[in-house]
Amino acid sequence: MRNRYLDLLRFLAILRVVTYHVTGYATLTLVFPAMSVMFALAGSLMAASLDRSGAHAVGRRLRRLLPSLWVVAAVFVPAMLLTGLAFSPKVLLWLFPIGDPPANYWGGLALSPIWYLRDYLWFVLASPFVLWLFRRAPLPTLAAPYLLLVAIEVGVLANPPTVLREFGLYFGAWLLGFAHHDGLLRRMRNRVLLPVAAVVGAAGLAWIVAHPGPRGYDINDIPLGNALWSAAFILVAIGRAPAGVTWVDRVPVLGRAVTVVNRRALTVYLWHMPFVVLLTPLVGLVGWSPRDPVGLWLRVGLVFALVGVVTLMVGWVEDVAARRTPELVPGEPRRTVADRAAAAPAGPAPAGAEDALVGVGARVPAPRRPAEDPGRGDGARAARPDTPGGD
Repeated sequence: MRNRYLDLLRFLAILRVVTYHVTGYATLTLVFPAMSVMFALAGSLMAASLDRSGAHAVGRRLRRLLPSLWVVAAVFVPAMLLTGLAFSPKVLLWLFPIGDPPANYWGGLALSPIWYLRDYLWFVLASPFVLWLFRRAPLPTLAAPYLLLVAIEVGVLANPPTVLREFGLYFGAWLLGFAHHDGLLRRMRNRVLLPVAAVVGAAGLAWIVAHPGPRGYDINDIPLGNALWSAAFILVAIGRAPAGVTWVDRVPVLGRAVTVVNRRALTVYLWHMPFVVLLTPLVGLVGWSPRDPVGLWLRVGLVFALVGVVTLMVGWVEDVAARRTPELVPGEPRRTVADRAAAAPAGPAPAGAEDALVGVGARVPAPRRPAEDPGRGDGARAARPDTPGGD
């Protein structure tokens, strides 16, 4: 059974990412560090998959991750090649982004969120070994990414490769997902977890204030502050997750929206930025400045609308990748044969119905004698057809 609270967190994280990319409000990154939350949720799911399937879980995760990227690449890579991108073997990284795929200027802007899939791919490939290590030495393993990031930020590791920086920045959140799956966070008492979260969060906030980036206190520009602040957020938001959020599904529109966004999270994430890039210059054409509140929130609405359209068109690829029945809009309750039979109005069988049933191999019960229903009186219970074998 799905954890609807985690679904709700992912839903909010996706909405926050899209809204931030349109508005650029730095406050949103502090209020809800969405990317770290998404990595933590993914880490928890990866640990669960490894427990179920072992190393085969890596292939299954890649199977669910890559097809949606290939759809994006099929549209944008030819367009970039026609508008100045030089063809080289590195173009194949759009099929398996173990490194940064090449892009021209506008493609680099429109497809900038590809870094998330690159990091996700690295973390998935590392997970079988790291989960084994985590379960033997949880605290040293969990501390390692943060210590790596400290070493980078204070200059001990000068000019590190991208892979090291990204493992330092986001792999700690992935490992907190491991801790969530294994129940370590849940078993921590409040008198331990909450003070730890407070200390880590205060350290992260102090670093953010002392090291503002080019966009002020936008934590995307402040790696160490980002990692520490996000860790504190995850410890509380996921480590103290409620047992259930039944109210989500008591509001049908909200429940359906949470389901749709979770089933189409990768499609929404990959396609929203091209629309942000497309709509931004159009604001000036109608006389609004880029920061005009009306134009800003109109763009937010238009981006969500356009993402909704493209999700209807290609979102079903996520169903195929997950080996689910493709759906135009996920979450529609399916009526089984039993449901339809129960909903059908009761009425007498038409003349000749028994003969027709016999003709297609159905079994028609013989009438029961009264002695077969002891203690119920004559005619107390009608004969009931035999039930075919279970599904």
